[in-house]
Order: sequence, then C-alpha cells, then structure tokens
Amino acid sequence: MPTQVRIFTLPRSLGETLATTELASTPRSIPEYPEIPKPTVSPVLKARHYVMSAHEDKPKGGVTFAQQDKLPKLPIPDLEKTCERYLAALKSLQSNREHADTKHAVDEFLRGEGPELNEKLKKYAEGRTSYIEQFWYDSYLNFDNPVVLNLNPFFLLEDDPTPARNNQVTRAASLIVSALEFVRAVRKEELPPDTVKGVPLDMYQYSRLFGTARVPTDAGCQIEQDPESRHIIVMCHGQFYWFDVLDDNSDVIMTEKDIAVNLQTVIDDAIQTPIQEAAKGALGVLSTENRKVWSGLRDVLTREPGSNNADCLNIVDTALFVVCLDYSEPATAAALCQNMLCGTSEIEKGVQVGTCTNRWYDKLQIIVCKNGSAGINFEHTGVDGHTVLRFASDIYTDTILRFARTINGGAPTLWATTSPDPSKRDPDSFGDVNTTPYKLEWDMIPELSIAVRFAETRLADLIEQNEFQCLDFSAYGKNFITSMGFSPDAFVQMAFQAAYYGLYGRVECTYEPAMTKMYLHGRTEAIRTVSDESVNFVQTFWADHPADQKIEALRKACQRHVANTRDCAKAQGCDRHLYALFCLWQRLVDDDQSVLSSPVSTNGYSSPVDAVSENGSPLGSPRKDSPLIDGTRSNTRERGDSTNSHSSRDRDRDRDHHLPLIFADSGWDKLNTTILSTSNCGNPSLRQFGFGPVSGDGFGIGYIIKDEGISICVSSRHRQTKRFVDTLESYLLEIRRILRITNRTNMSSGKQTRAREIENRQPKAAANRLKLRGRLITGNEVATLKSHKSVAGSVSPTEESMTMSEDDELGGYGFFDAGMLLQALKARGEGPDSGETTKPSERAAVQARRRDVGKKLRLTDY
Repeated sequence: MPTQVRIFTLPRSLGETLATTELASTPRSIPEYPEIPKPTVSPVLKARHYVMSAHEDKPKGGVTFAQQDKLPKLPIPDLEKTCERYLAALKSLQSNREHADTKHAVDEFLRGEGPELNEKLKKYAEGRTSYIEQFWYDSYLNFDNPVVLNLNPFFLLEDDPTPARNNQVTRAASLIVSALEFVRAVRKEELPPDTVKGVPLDMYQYSRLFGTARVPTDAGCQIEQDPESRHIIVMCHGQFYWFDVLDDNSDVIMTEKDIAVNLQTVIDDAIQTPIQEAAKGALGVLSTENRKVWSGLRDVLTREPGSNNADCLNIVDTALFVVCLDYSEPATAAALCQNMLCGTSEIEKGVQVGTCTNRWYDKLQIIVCKNGSAGINFEHTGVDGHTVLRFASDIYTDTILRFARTINGGAPTLWATTSPDPSKRDPDSFGDVNTTPYKLEWDMIPELSIAVRFAETRLADLIEQNEFQCLDFSAYGKNFITSMGFSPDAFVQMAFQAAYYGLYGRVECTYEPAMTKMYLHGRTEAIRTVSDESVNFVQTFWADHPADQKIEALRKACQRHVANTRDCAKAQGCDRHLYALFCLWQRLVDDDQSVLSSPVSTNGYSSPVDAVSENGSPLGSPRKDSPLIDGTRSNTRERGDSTNSHSSRDRDRDRDHHLPLIFADSGWDKLNTTILSTSNCGNPSLRQFGFGPVSGDGFGIGYIIKDEGISICVSSRHRQTKRFVDTLESYLLEIRRILRITNRTNMSSGKQTRAREIENRQPKAAANRLKLRGRLITGNEVATLKSHKSVAGSVSPTEESMTMSEDDELGGYGFFDAGMLLQALKARGEGPDSGETTKPSERAAVQARRRDVGKKLRLTDY
C-alpha cells in the first residue's frame, strides 16, 4: 500500500475550530483506499501528516479576509472574443500561410466542438470559485522537472539602510522577527487587505504562504500545510537546524537578540564540519531532483521504522519557512541574483562547496549571505509574485521601523497589534516550546549518499547551463517615462521588443502576466506583448526614419499594450480560457466525467465550491469545511499557461479522440513556446527580481520600474545574455535622446512654471540689470542649428542625437533597416493519494516526540 499523502485543504476562518476531517478523493490514477484507523497509523505515516487544528483564542471577524465574500467570480470570456484575441496574438508571429491555417482551425473550432466544450466548461464552473483554478494547480503540480530554475522565482532585497546591521547574523535575525510578525498578522487576520485604486483584492494566497511544502508523489506533487506551525528551519553549510519561534497564540517568543544568539550558535556548530564533508550529506539538493525521483527518495527516507529520517523530514516540511545562511559574499548583482535563484556551483578537489547545497526548494526560503545581502526564493504553486512582494516589502519596512523604535519609541509600526515583549513574559506562558536550536541528524544510508552525489552533479550541470546578467539602469525611470506621456510598463515592454529585434531582426513570442486578484482566488492572465503595432515600432525604430515617426510608432505600440493589459486585468484575455477548454477536453477524453459533478482535486489543491458560511453569507475567509473550489510556470514551460508538450501516448490518444484542430494547429505550440518571458514585480524594497528562462532558446526577464531607475535581471541558457542587456541599455539611452528631440519644441512653447511666468511679467528695472548680464540661453540656437542641417530633408536620428545629447551612441551595428526582411518564423513543438489529517488530540503526542528530534546545541554568546 503506497504512503498516504494528505490532500491540501482550506483552513477555516481564524477563530473557528476545524470541522471533523474528511477523507479526500485520491488521484484518478490511484485506486481509493479505505480510511486508515488513526490509532494504528504507523510513526512513519504520522510523520508525513500535518496537524490541522485551530486556535480558539484567535480574534473573529478580522480584516484580512473581510472582503472575500464581496469579490466577483472570475468570468468566463465570450468564446468568439477569445478566439479573436487568440488570432490577434498570433498574427504578428506567423507567416501569412501559417496564420491562414490557424484561422481555419479557429473557424472549425467555433463551428464544431468549441461551443459544446465551452458550455461544459460553464457547467464545470458552477459551484466552483474559479473555472481555471484546478487546472492551474494541476499544471504546476504535475510539472515533473526540477523546480529550481524552472518554477521558483526570487527577490533580492535592498541592503539594510543602517550599514552596521548589514552583517549576516544581525540581518537574518531582524528579517526573521519581521517575518514572524507578518505570520502573526495573517493568522490573526489583522493584515490589511491589498487594494488597487480602492478596489479590494483577493487575499486567499496569504493563507498558503507559511508552513507549506511541495511534496512529490508518484502521481504528481501535493501541497501540504501545517497551519499551526511554530518553528523555523535554519540551513548552514548544507546542515539543518530548527527551533520554535511562536507560541500557540502565534505570538513571537524570542527577541531579536535571542534569535541572533541561536543563529550564531548554528553557524559555530556548522563550521565544525568541513564543508567538503558536509556537502556529502547535504540532503537539500534532493529537493532539486526530478519530482518522481524525489518522490522515490522520500520513500527511502521514511521507510525505515527506526530511522530518524522520517521525523527529520517532517520537521522540515512543517516549518514556517527556511532560513539559509550562506558563507559566500557575491560581489556583483548578477552573482547575487544567481545565488538567490539557484545557488552557486563551486567545485574544490571534486567536491561541491557552492551554496546550491544549502537550499530546500519545496518551501519559502529567506536567504542571507555572509555580508548581509538577503533575498527570498519561493515555491510558486500557491502564491504569485504580488503576494510574496507584499511579504518582502512589509518585512523590509518592519526591520527599518523596528530599528527606528529603538531610537524613538513613538516611531510607527505596520501591525495593528504586536506580540508581547518576550523578555517581559513569564516563561511558563510560552507553553511547550523548544527555543534552543537542534541539529537534524539524518541517517545517511548508502542509498541516500549516492542519491545526494548524483543529485548534486545534475544540479551543478543545470546551474552551469544558465547565466544571469543584471542592468541597474539609473539614467531615468518611472518619473521620466510618465512625463513623456507613456505607461511605464508598456514603455519597458517595447524596450524588450526593440532590443531583441535589434539583435536578431525578428520578433518572438512574449509573455507578461497580468494580475487578476480583483476576482475571488484570481491569479494571472497572459498579456501578449507582440502586436501589429509593436512590430511596426521595432521596424521603424531600427530603420533610418525621422525621430517624430519613431516616437509616434512607439506611442501607438504602448497604447495597444495598455489596452491589452486592461483587458487581461479584467480576465478578458485568451490564454486562460483556451487552456481551461483544453484541460477539460483532456479530462473528458480520460473518461473522467465525474469532473463535471465533483469538485475534488486530483493533485494537492482543489477549488472550493461556492458555499454559504454559518451566518448565511457567501464564502468569505478561507475555510476547510468546503471541498475545493498561481511572476515570474507550469508543465507547459510557462507559469500555468498551456500544455504544449505531449508524450507519444498523449499524441496517440489525441488522434484517437479527434483533438480539436485549434489545439493541434502549429499556432497553439507557437503561442505557448515563450522566448521572452517577462514579469514586472517590485518596489523600492527590492534590488532585483527574476526567474529562469522558460524555454531552451529563451530569456527570462524580471524587472522593477522605480521612480528614477529600472532594475532588470535577465537569464538564459547562454544565449548572449550580456549582449542582450547591453543592447537594451543602448536602446533606453537612445529612445531618451529621441524623446528629448521631439519634445524640445513642445517644452519650450508649452506651459511654463509659475516662477518663469512671474519673471516674464516683471518689468526689467535698472536695479535688476546686473541679473541680466550674459547671454540668455533659450534653446533656439539649437533649433537654428538643426534647421541649417536639414536643407535636403529631415535630419537623421543619428545626427540629431549628436546635436542634442552627449550620451553614447547605440553600440554594435547602430541603425539598420530590417523592415524589409522576411520573418521566417519556424513553428516550434515540444514538440494524490488519499489520506487523513491527524486528530487535534494527537498533537500533544506528536509534539512530545518532536521535541527530541535532533541534537540539542549548547548556546554560545553573541
């Protein structure tokens, strides 16, 4: 009988106790098993289950989820409109013949199975919170490749503004305390809800951020959660340590100084083991394995009844989050980004000593380098970048405000309430907690030693296959772009298009996510950046056209992008709708007709039905009693997009069951083979944000548009990444020159400041003549110079740039006319177990057994 794995379920609103546990259905590929009597559950199985009891003393009616019952459901777009958007997204990526074939496939779909399939989707969506949510989770959890570099994004935080606090122990302790206050605010429902222009956003993802783990099985991954988790994991030199940080009321039980002492104790203990020796037992690298391989290795870890490994694994899985203390000090932004995304690979005498062995990718990780540089790496299945950005920015802000309160006790705080001062509490009030760190001692049987070695060599290969480059562009940012009348995001998206076209003379499929969290359990919709207008712009820009013509083309391209973004934010794109139809067709082919009547998940997450809470209102805060109802990917290479890779078995099945032509057409694969995967996520708390490329010949581009700069992190599998970044920087400088040229006349004749108006109205008295000595600079001299140069027509952009700016010229080939090149775009093809939760009455026994897991360390002074 295979190991039972608990299905991820929704916790009740904080303040309510959990209802009696229900046995969830298993994946369709696994037969159902009868419920296992809880008194006879083996210690190994018990270690794989998380306690889901709730605290009775938590406040009711908190603000965090107060708006949930007022959020509209994600709408299913009109099928014909979806098909129109689909064709528009593909038009500029295809040849005339390819587009004609795609249009024929779409027409056949609309005349044939499309309307019927769409009606089935509407029926499927009845009673569910979201029509796409289950398919979205499945796309993540069925992803079998390693999550590192493929799924998990990263955030690189700005340094602490107080230089003295930028050492590893102090920075890590400060971030931990702030993170714990964030956890407390979520659990007590005191975290103010997110809003956009006054519109409340869905807050469901915050309930999935802490105490969760991505657990692989033979039938796909599960998401498991311990909503009462009280401890954290600290990793140092690939070794694991843990200690409790919260009490039963989710209050912080350790001061920042106490946590700093624990961290220093961990570091002192970890360095006792030579890093070459520690690397041989660095089990964290197993979380970077292929998911089915990792599933088999977890079975090895838990199969021996007398082994420590099952309990150690449970301690890791149930932790609030993981803190990684790295011994390295990356010197450049690119090296820092690599360290936060996948760690470093450094081989000494044949042994891996890089930071890649100091990670656990199935959970939320806070990473702190030896010099205090800090970042976050997160498991992407249940949360999007917007959610983790709120977490990152809040804890960064809280670290500053907490330090400010040590100077001025009246300094503000982010939190409605805070934990009582642990130093002033009665120790007995903490309950049964372990505040002294314990080291997890794994039983390194030969199978595990071999697995660690091969997992590390495969990971080292994967890291070496990728490269990273950063651009901290400081010439201008949001303020300048908006002053020129452009949307900042659209402006930067066109920069990516122009840079790529400048290198390769063609456009390629580009993806950008649009947040749809204004809807209940909303995640993202795909913005398709490439359009007729964007193609016209890049061709116009790289040809020798007048400056005003280039800017007009840019303006039209940005306007089109803004319109597309607005539609996608309203869930009126084409990707999610078509993907849901495709997934539904697959399920029907698999004879899983029960999907139309049963809302049960197949892999770890499920989509709750619309239910009525006890007070008669629609579903509000996340709850457990209802079966089920996201930047910057899925088993389809793009975060939750579509499945464009089919096995031979799948293709045979598709032929036998007449795969709708729209999904068999080359356009479907083209739109879902992303070359430029981009995502805009960040604020001043972040230095960089990024992720790995989603296709072998693509770029992964994370960017942050700040008031006076743009931070961009680009990754690829050695596809001239630095050259792409250099071209991008040259473009950004060049487009500023051209904007200055075209706007100079308007600026000189436009509205003046109040000071200049007063100056012009004032009489020039004799007393003021001293102020008027010298030659007045009006800009007209430059205009005169320009008119002299344009005797035979318009001045070339290059000449204008030389006249108007001292910025460097475009590097490389400079201007060239690629507008007449034929774009021969080749179509590319790529080609849960049933379980039960532990009764609340068993938690004491579990905690008692947990207390002695690992070797207790002796505290050292700090």
